[in-house]
Parts: sequence; structure tokens; C-alpha cells
Amino acid sequence: MAHDSLPPEAREMQRIVYHRFGEADELSLETAAVPLPGTGQVCVRVAGAGLNPIDWKTRKGLGFAARQIESHLPWTPGYDMAGEVIAVGDEVTTLAPGDRVMGMIGFPGDGGGYAQYALARADELAIVPEELDLVSAGAVPLAALTAWQGLFEVAELEPEQKVLIHAGAGGVGHFAVQFALERGAHVIATASAANRDFLNALGVHEVIDYATMDFVDECYGLDVVLDLVGGDIGRRSLHTLSEHGVLVTIPTVTADEIISSAEAMGLKAHGMTVRPEVFHLEEIAELIEDGDVRVHVERVFPLAEAGAAQQQLERGHGRGKLVLDCR
Repeated sequence: MAHDSLPPEAREMQRIVYHRFGEADELSLETAAVPLPGTGQVCVRVAGAGLNPIDWKTRKGLGFAARQIESHLPWTPGYDMAGEVIAVGDEVTTLAPGDRVMGMIGFPGDGGGYAQYALARADELAIVPEELDLVSAGAVPLAALTAWQGLFEVAELEPEQKVLIHAGAGGVGHFAVQFALERGAHVIATASAANRDFLNALGVHEVIDYATMDFVDECYGLDVVLDLVGGDIGRRSLHTLSEHGVLVTIPTVTADEIISSAEAMGLKAHGMTVRPEVFHLEEIAELIEDGDVRVHVERVFPLAEAGAAQQQLERGHGRGKLVLDCR
């Protein structure tokens, strides 16, 4: 495919790049040619690119994704995006120009979501529900897939089980509490006092203010803990499990020590790494379409302010998701 096969306005684009690991000021806005889709790929005009903790950790050179890209800098971050298909490569039969799509793309080595145009494999993308605008849709894939796979694949959460979700108002957390409620579980979440009303409005049964209450004193005999914080929170959470309960810890940095602590106590704990899975994403899209799951975007930043957006994410204690408007 040649560039003259793209729409005339889609020959050049702006994207965020960093040339070395470091602080947020390493992120710069650069001009590049719009990428051409290869076999099995599509080119998407990006509307919204979601931010996730892995973005700033990788930028700092931390974690497994940084090991994947350290010899391939400069690099454009971003694993979450939603937008409109503008071109399709060979052997793509499921999507066509004009389709509204969202997906977790280029994970972990390619990225590319922080840009006006991005390449994605066709099998990474799901159709965006008409009820959801494309900027907000960029908030969905990675966080929602993390929540879905942690609860249902790893923990195998069942109706009427009791689940504790740490950081329940955050990017992954606000999806996790809604998925667990939709499955018919009894949902407990830790959060700040400022997010109590937000979680109550989502239907959470019990909200524990982590600043004034000790969740270990409040919870016992749990079937599932979804630990989105890690470290000491994850280790202490083991004391809330029933003898047959399971803890799923998401932060990779402390997963091994939490799993070792669980084994020493005769309990089950697992780490996990999210993966692109279009069938899961389609199920999530259906819940959004039916009004059973809400997407909460706390703030939208222009693409050029990606550094400020990552700094806000790094400070933590947010509600829902932060998104870049790449239009």
C-alpha cells in the first residue's frame, strides 16, 4: 500500500515520542508520516488514547515492557486507543474504512497509541458501541481487559461470592467493581472518602475508606481479592481470604513476594499480565451498550500535553481514566 492510497489529509501526523527513558519532560510532540497497514493490519485515525500506569513506568525504564523497547528507542507510547479505520491491509475482512473501533494495540513492544494515526492488528479491535464517543472509548481496552481477566479468568469469580477490590475508583478498579456486580458478587472496595459517593452510585455494597479504616479488620472469609495496589496492601490482603479464597495481584513489581507469602500461609495468590483479547473486549462493549457498565473519564488532555497527563496519572488517587484527545 502506498501513501497516495490514504486520504489526502492522512499523509502526515503528530505523535508523542521519547528518545530515552526518564521523566515526563522526555515526551515530545513530533511530526511523522502516517503509517501504512501491513497484512492483517488497519490504520486508525485516533480520537482518544487512554493512559495507564504502565505508560509512565515504561517511560522511566521500569518493568517488562521497558525491556522490550530499550533497544528500539525512539518510541511512541500508548496501548489503548479508539478511532475510525481509514485504511485496511491485505487479508483484513472483518473491518472497513469508516468503522468505529477500540483496542489494546501493540502490546508490549510496539505501542503507538499516543498519535493522530496508529496501526493495529484487525484481531485486536472491537466495534465501539454507538452510545460511547470515541474519545471516551479510548479509556476502555487495557483497564477493562485487566479487570475482566483478573476477575473471571484468574480468580474465576462466581455469583454470590464476596470480592474485595483495592483502589475501586481507579482506572481498572471502576471497571472491576461494575463487572463483579454484573456477575452477581458481593462487592467491597477500598477508596478515599472523596470517592465513596462515586462507588456507591455504581452499586458497590461496602466502601472502605483506606485513610480511616483498616480493611483487614473489616474483611474476612473473602472468596476473591483483586489487588490493584501491590506491596504491603497485597500481603496484608491475604489475611482477609477464606481458606479456599484467591488473591490476584496486578502490579508485577511485587507479585512474586505476595505469591510467596501466600504459599507460606497455605493460600492461593496469582499475578497476571493483561493480554489483548477481542472476544473479551466485545463482551465488555456489549455491557457498555446495554448500559450495565459506565466508562468514567476524569479528564481529557490534548495530545500535546501527554507529559502533564502522565504526571497526573503518576501522582495516583485518581477516579476513572485519563485520556488524550488526539484529534
